[in-house]
Amino acid sequence: MPPVAAFHEVSFPVPVALGATGGPERRTEIVTLASGREVRNARWADSRRRYDAGSGVKTLDELAAVVAFFEERRGRLHAFRFRDRADCRSGPPSAAPAPTDQRIGTGDGTTTAFALVKRYGAAFAPWDRRIDKPVAGSVAVAVDGVALDGSGFAVDVTTGIVTLALPPPTGAAVTAGFLFDVPVRFDTDHLAVDLSSFAAGEIPSIPLVEVRP
Repeated sequence: MPPVAAFHEVSFPVPVALGATGGPERRTEIVTLASGREVRNARWADSRRRYDAGSGVKTLDELAAVVAFFEERRGRLHAFRFRDRADCRSGPPSAAPAPTDQRIGTGDGTTTAFALVKRYGAAFAPWDRRIDKPVAGSVAVAVDGVALDGSGFAVDVTTGIVTLALPPPTGAAVTAGFLFDVPVRFDTDHLAVDLSSFAAGEIPSIPLVEVRP
């Protein structure tokens, strides 16, 4: 029987990922009225990332690693982790993650499980992005600005759920800092390998698309 689609907790070759292009995509429906005015409607509540990692292949060894990775994923069948160099931190790209970077919840005296999120924007229409694939060992958590030690919380790096050892007090801000990967799959079942360049070779296009785990 053919394998069943799954999520593989493995990262796309990072040296190749660092040379990728891409970013968020949204789906907006626009209707132009007879008056010339527009009616705009967001068809997607959340954005979806698309990337092309073809430009990241610089050597024959990297090319071979991508082909092997593609074969093990069975093309578009299995999803995996991808490091988006432009957006892989809870805070600014130049700063190490801090436990107060992102608010992930508010204590009610009972709840101990909170999902990691990253907020984009502030004043007008901020958007909270669910973070499902934090990087192991990168998550730091604080309650009302006081950082917790390792015994104070646990993180499921396959779902992005943070579980505190004790429920935070009612009204207490629960915050977190972290590195994260994007869950993606190949958006093609065919890799066109070009070996015309003797020194390196290339794969002109390696399309990837974000998935919901």
